[in-house]
Amino acid sequence: MKLDNNIDKIFEVINEMNGKSGDIVTRIIEKNKNRIGYIFLESVSSDDKISDFLNKSIINIDKKKVFDSFYNLVKNSIFSSNMKSCDTYEDMFFYLASGFTVIVVDGNTKAIVIETKNKLDRGVTESTSETIIRGPKDSFGENHNMNLGLIRKRIKDYNLWFTDTNIGTRTKTKVTVAYIKDIADKKRVEKIIDSLNKINIDGILDSGYIRELIEKEQKCIFPKMLSTERPDQACSALLNGKIVILVENSPFVLILPTTLVDYIHSPEDNYQKPFNVTFNRLIRLMCFYIALLFPALYIALMTYNQEILPDQLLISLAVQRDGVPFPTAIEIVIFVLTFEVLREADVHVPSFSGGAMSIVGALILGDAAVAAGIVSPIVIIVVATTSLSELVFYDVDIIDAIREWRILFIIAATFFGIIGVMISFFIFVAKLASLECLGVPYLTPFSPLKLKNLKDSVIRLSRKDLKNRPEYLTDNIKRMGDNYEENNN
Repeated sequence: MKLDNNIDKIFEVINEMNGKSGDIVTRIIEKNKNRIGYIFLESVSSDDKISDFLNKSIINIDKKKVFDSFYNLVKNSIFSSNMKSCDTYEDMFFYLASGFTVIVVDGNTKAIVIETKNKLDRGVTESTSETIIRGPKDSFGENHNMNLGLIRKRIKDYNLWFTDTNIGTRTKTKVTVAYIKDIADKKRVEKIIDSLNKINIDGILDSGYIRELIEKEQKCIFPKMLSTERPDQACSALLNGKIVILVENSPFVLILPTTLVDYIHSPEDNYQKPFNVTFNRLIRLMCFYIALLFPALYIALMTYNQEILPDQLLISLAVQRDGVPFPTAIEIVIFVLTFEVLREADVHVPSFSGGAMSIVGALILGDAAVAAGIVSPIVIIVVATTSLSELVFYDVDIIDAIREWRILFIIAATFFGIIGVMISFFIFVAKLASLECLGVPYLTPFSPLKLKNLKDSVIRLSRKDLKNRPEYLTDNIKRMGDNYEENNN
């Protein structure tokens, strides 16, 4: 709806549109026999900026300056780095809700929009979900421009492009696609932007909405987009040819395309020696299989396939299970569920008491269950080892995926033993091999096998050996010049 040319009418319509909300502030000033009005929402705007800057600018308008209209005189008398104009009530309220102040002049159907945002975010803080020993300590926050700035200050290249779109008929959330133009695959960028433009929803409150809405095909428990709040990891992905999606009011950005091996990596890998990085990645890979298969293998070996175990070990395990009234599978399920309850409690309980509660709960419950003869000590060891193995991964989505597949393996082991585990594992691998993200197979670089890209998969070579970017991400594979070694000799 087009703006009226009367200040009183404009203020009346805006108040009616928003139900006469208490945070709407309006004021009318008479200057040079003309009426100037401004309106802002005090909940998102800074009253100090308006009082110190805007009022003084309006009051000091020089009537001797000659302009073709009083509107242009007002517009050229207010100095702001972010000045816009609007001519509809819908656009006007969008700017008001974004922290802008709207200036209207009697007799004109256009409004002047000045940025006067109040600081409603927590600023640049240290990451809480991805702690790191060595490397930058800053993290993304809820301020969208600040998040873009954290990337800009690391990649000072004019080829770093940001493409914006607003999603949500009610929230009108700004979503930005970031990529390096001469590195990222153009078709993938266009596909992502096209998918974002097709989203029709009333509101986007976090990047998790975007992840769910654009993953329409190939539904799978395992995540196909990496989520991070670390700017250095996002920039590393951009330099490799990946694409980053930033969502307003969300401290977590999305990185894609993503493969399974990306979840074995850590941002800290970029700041350590190659041998240590390789060792840590092998540990994470081992923990991945332990968290996935350990309870199922224990059930299979104790229930169906005892002949695989050495006699001494089998006797020791049988002695521990003496007096336990439940089958092995029931023991495992009871304590797996118990540890999941402790995990959920640890997430939702305040940080000052959550860790202590989970540790005390695990110790007391485990000791009491063994003493009561409900479970055997080895079950406590198996489930505790499984739960600890999950903790090496910082991404919540990959932890949830491991947990859900672990339950499927436990069910297969309960009914079919080691054969059931093997068949389930083949199905698991086949399912992962069938997945892809933006045309990149999920098990790349292992399936299909790409030998050149194995240099930074599980095994990490030295930086000077990583001269090329992964071929499955970009055609511009040159990362380091050939004259590097000559300049260092």
